[in-house]
Amino acid sequence: MVYSIVEKYGLANLLISTIFAGVLLFAMGMLRLGTLIRYIPVPIVIGFTNGIAVLIALSQFKDFFGLSIDKMPGDFFAQLQTHAGNASTVNWTAFGLASISLVLIFFWPRLTIASIDTGRQHHDWRICRALGVIPGTIVVLALSTLAVGLFDLQVDTIGSRFGGIPRELPAFNLPVFSWDLVKLLFPPTITIVLLGAIESLLCVRIADNSTGDRDDPNQELMAQGVANFLTPFFGGMPVTGTIARTLTNIRAGAVSPIAGIVHALTLLAIVLIAAPLAEDIPLAALAAILMYVAWNMGEWHEFARLKNFRASYCMVMVATFLLTVIIDLTVAVQAGLVLACIFFIYRIASLTKIEAISPASLGEPLPPGVVAYSIYGSLFFAAVGKMEDLIAPDSLPAKAMILELHQLINLDATGLDALENMHKLLRKRGSRLILCSLNHQPLSLMTRSGFIERLGRENCVDTFSAAMARAREVAG
Repeated sequence: MVYSIVEKYGLANLLISTIFAGVLLFAMGMLRLGTLIRYIPVPIVIGFTNGIAVLIALSQFKDFFGLSIDKMPGDFFAQLQTHAGNASTVNWTAFGLASISLVLIFFWPRLTIASIDTGRQHHDWRICRALGVIPGTIVVLALSTLAVGLFDLQVDTIGSRFGGIPRELPAFNLPVFSWDLVKLLFPPTITIVLLGAIESLLCVRIADNSTGDRDDPNQELMAQGVANFLTPFFGGMPVTGTIARTLTNIRAGAVSPIAGIVHALTLLAIVLIAAPLAEDIPLAALAAILMYVAWNMGEWHEFARLKNFRASYCMVMVATFLLTVIIDLTVAVQAGLVLACIFFIYRIASLTKIEAISPASLGEPLPPGVVAYSIYGSLFFAAVGKMEDLIAPDSLPAKAMILELHQLINLDATGLDALENMHKLLRKRGSRLILCSLNHQPLSLMTRSGFIERLGRENCVDTFSAAMARAREVAG
């Protein structure tokens, strides 16, 4: 995402977008919008998380295979084309180093556990146990850097590609702001806000599930807002809570926010003290680490489970995944939410039913010229079409229509308008609309809108027996 914004708007405008995003994130936390993360459907979360994992892995192909590519495009298909077009430039040394690093990262926990189990009766098992605490990624960084120095491997390193890591704190720099710039940078700002908010809040939720703790999502948004607002003044990139890194930290033994503070202080020490050592870290090893991160980040088993879910669930998840990979995270989340809303509306509308009440079920005949119906579910804009049969000219009763509504749980303005039209049509025919057994929400809306007064309070009763009595009165 950052790369695509830099490619389109430039680095300076990325920093400005990040500042704007920080303000919006802080405002979201102040307005207590952090709880909205609970309203994002699970298939959207899984879809964009897997999509981000694919993009992370794809972004590392260049260094993993040691390809000679001057500039990598931001578009997904253009990246595939660029990789394929430069396949002949593979650096087999870099590819071999990256492959060995990836295998070591995957099997490091198993190797240490096996060493502890087999050596438990000997004095060296404590050494194996101590090694097991060290993450495999750290081991790979150390061994790959040592291998580059000892064997003079011809691979790109941090020093050869970027000139090393700066060894001093960044200076304060005030970006240039203007209203025209704000309007221009609105799309990337929203992209940063969405990714920062969703990823950070998901990270909080997953961390809570792993530790059994309970964090405040609104406080998290405010903290992310402060971080994104301040760091660009020192040349910093957008920041967000990261699921893969957080889980790695927890699995390494982290139990409190102190682990995050230690993480930050370690990075500061690397910049101020150990920067010369980091210059020799091979990019192929870093690519292997990020490949591992992408693999752990993705919930790939969810694709195999799609056959167990409805088509709507599958469409939302797959569409979000593909749009995240091919187009943009913002578009993916928006499209996923729209699809989820459409399917939800369709599902709720399909549950709404209108059934005729037969004399047999009542144990007594309906008065002449009177019909009765029960409405189940929610009478809202997507379900009012089911009332068309009731207001057809040949369906309108001569005396009265009873609507029994004790299982109508929700009524919106469109549903109320449909009832209003039904009332007017019946009045023109000299007939009456009688409502009974209303729940709180439909009754409240009808009262506030004045519909009860227009209908006549005598035509809105508490029980079906009272509605039958009113219908007999109307029928004469």
